[in-house]
Amino acid sequence: MKSWRGIRFFSILALAAALTSMTLLAACSSGTKTGDDSGSNGNEGKTLTLQELVPLAQKEGKLASVGMPDSWANWKGTWDDLLSKYKIEHTDTDMSSAEELAKFETEKGNPPDIGDVGIAFGPVAEEKGLTLKYKTEFWDEVPAWAKDDDGDWMVGYTGTISFLCNKTLVDKCPTSWADLKEGNYKVALGDVGKAAQAQHVVLAAAMAFGGDVTNLKPGLDYFADLASKDRISKVDATVPNIQKGEIQVVTLWDFNSLGYRDQIDPSKFEIHIPKEGSVTSGYASVINKNAKNPNAAMLARAYIFSDEGQINLAKGYARPIRSSVKLPDDVASKLISSDEYANAKPISDFKAWEKSIKELPQLWLEQVQSKIK
Repeated sequence: MKSWRGIRFFSILALAAALTSMTLLAACSSGTKTGDDSGSNGNEGKTLTLQELVPLAQKEGKLASVGMPDSWANWKGTWDDLLSKYKIEHTDTDMSSAEELAKFETEKGNPPDIGDVGIAFGPVAEEKGLTLKYKTEFWDEVPAWAKDDDGDWMVGYTGTISFLCNKTLVDKCPTSWADLKEGNYKVALGDVGKAAQAQHVVLAAAMAFGGDVTNLKPGLDYFADLASKDRISKVDATVPNIQKGEIQVVTLWDFNSLGYRDQIDPSKFEIHIPKEGSVTSGYASVINKNAKNPNAAMLARAYIFSDEGQINLAKGYARPIRSSVKLPDDVASKLISSDEYANAKPISDFKAWEKSIKELPQLWLEQVQSKIK
């Protein structure tokens, strides 16, 4: 994976700063029409099928994306299919979610057509008027929390906080927060002061024990107890450290757990979604209102949400948003069983989460970090 993708679920502290800078740019973008006026074309807001879009997209013949590199969530499979099936040439520039929206706003000469942003950025893009509306024929299969009302943004795949356990280092791998607490495991969770993945771990534990985005106390109490018992590892949760056997249990997004497992040695690891509860987040497709190739962008979204597109994402360890898609056995076997997601819940209030995340680093420092030995 490229470095930008590793920070897409980044700290909301950084998010707040990024959005502030983006707001300063907003005046430059209001009222701008689609590059060659084909974005209107009478098609925006219509639920055109993939096949209806093919001849329109082929007239454009190309597509420029941002934040959708080959190595992330197997986007390569999607781009290869668009070329082989529909003759659509593709290029990508990898960047963070905030940078994607800034590019949507400011790049008028050669604007990107489509992007893939952390879910919190979907409403931002919509509010700024940066998006072209398109629902796809699979709209009804996307949960309400994972889309806006009009097709300005749609989540194509999700990530859920999980346990990655090196079973060669422990007697029995934990499947729940209770197992983790009652065992003698040392757990690595990353830098809660800076890393969004680690911050979501605290939220996941809070949600498992009655908290929510406005109340992180149950999660902080949970990890404070572990810290007081010298159960929080100081080792960085990196692939080399996991590979060297320096980490017993690490908390990660499920797609990271799966990717790390297969990268190192599948036989050595178990992965579980904690039974009591966890938090699910996702990435949203956004089509640029000013796209030069709007029909190709709509075709790309249509394909991403099709069975074939969802399977492509699963091949990259991302969990497809459409639960009805039947994954091939060889693909499904590499993912975590659907049963384990029964108590995983999405964030429903991003404004409240943004407020809580600003306070979390200091609370963590005072209540947990100070107890880590």
